[in-house]
Amino acid sequence: MSQNEMSIRFIMIKSKKNKQNLCPIFCRITHQGNRAQFSTGIFIKPHEWMPSKQISSNHSGSINSELELIKNKLDRIVLQLKVQENFFTAQDIIDKYKGKVFKKEHSLLKYLDEYLEKKRKLIGKDIKQITFNKFKYVFDHVKEFVNSYLKKKDIPLKDLNTTFINEFEYFLKVKKNNQQITINKSLQRFKEPIKNAVIDGYLEVDPFVNHRPKKVKKSIVFLNEEELNNLENCKLQQPRLAKVRDMFVFCCYTGLAYSEMKNLKHSNLEKGFDKKIWIKTVRQKTQREVFIPLLPKAKSIIDKYITDGEYILPTISNQRFNSYLKEIADIVGIEKRLTHHIARKTFATTVLLYNNVPIEIVSELLGHSSIKTTQDSYGKVLKQSVSREMRKLMENLKN
Repeated sequence: MSQNEMSIRFIMIKSKKNKQNLCPIFCRITHQGNRAQFSTGIFIKPHEWMPSKQISSNHSGSINSELELIKNKLDRIVLQLKVQENFFTAQDIIDKYKGKVFKKEHSLLKYLDEYLEKKRKLIGKDIKQITFNKFKYVFDHVKEFVNSYLKKKDIPLKDLNTTFINEFEYFLKVKKNNQQITINKSLQRFKEPIKNAVIDGYLEVDPFVNHRPKKVKKSIVFLNEEELNNLENCKLQQPRLAKVRDMFVFCCYTGLAYSEMKNLKHSNLEKGFDKKIWIKTVRQKTQREVFIPLLPKAKSIIDKYITDGEYILPTISNQRFNSYLKEIADIVGIEKRLTHHIARKTFATTVLLYNNVPIEIVSELLGHSSIKTTQDSYGKVLKQSVSREMRKLMENLKN
């Protein structure tokens, strides 16, 4: 029997004989992987019970008829619950059989669906479509984990525990081949609705309380001064590659993410208090408004591509953009795996921090929600920059 099927079995309990040496018959129900049982109130002589057939060998008595009535009533209750409820447990079947009011229980996957629907309604108001997609991606993994890995249609929300979280983490690592940093992000998004369930009273204990995500050593990948210079000055014969190279370099001097670069309009260019052109935009991730000075290199690229159209730079998909970057890296001789995001890292490190721009300013230009985010990401790079300047200072003091 699979865990998604239901079974009703009658079992004689020898260890519970009464004073007349009769044994009670219990009814055991298994439904969607969980089990519950109750006493039928029927007693039988031990030698008369036929466990393989779950009936009494004494056909002259009423025991078999009573058991058949119980089974028929339970079958009707199950059919009724299947029509009325999306999710119910073996104990729910027993409770309804005993006349108790059915207490609707939240199941994990149903709760996540409801939470996701609330998120959907916030698109364009509090969250972006891309944020909603990330939550859906994680919830789909949870559903696959429950259906395929645990082989259950759903589980009661109250049954969620630390073991479930640990097994899900293992599933993401082994079955989905996710890196630890991706796993941590997935668990972080999964944690949000679960904390909400605790607040709503559907869960007594937060299953994440005793879970500790594995630490990930962050390694910032960026282009150093030599690599950036080689990229800028390399003669690319194919126009499509030259165009992508220019757009990548533009982001190395502005720190714009792909969507911000793609959606850059004439209205995003403003003359600042210093009479120079600044880029005014909103960070997609944090929704913070940022002002970025248009450095000479970035301005020269805008001047090269600007038209009367709505968008300033050429339009290209993120997938194709990164695909072309791989070709460019091979031509230029850059061994690092180039992606658009490396341009943003290069802006923060080679262009800003290595030119002694204070980390507070770097944080502001990147549009981070807090300076701690910048310190956590670029602390090691900042130490290298400080060390380099200290070496220069030592040389100057010697001279």
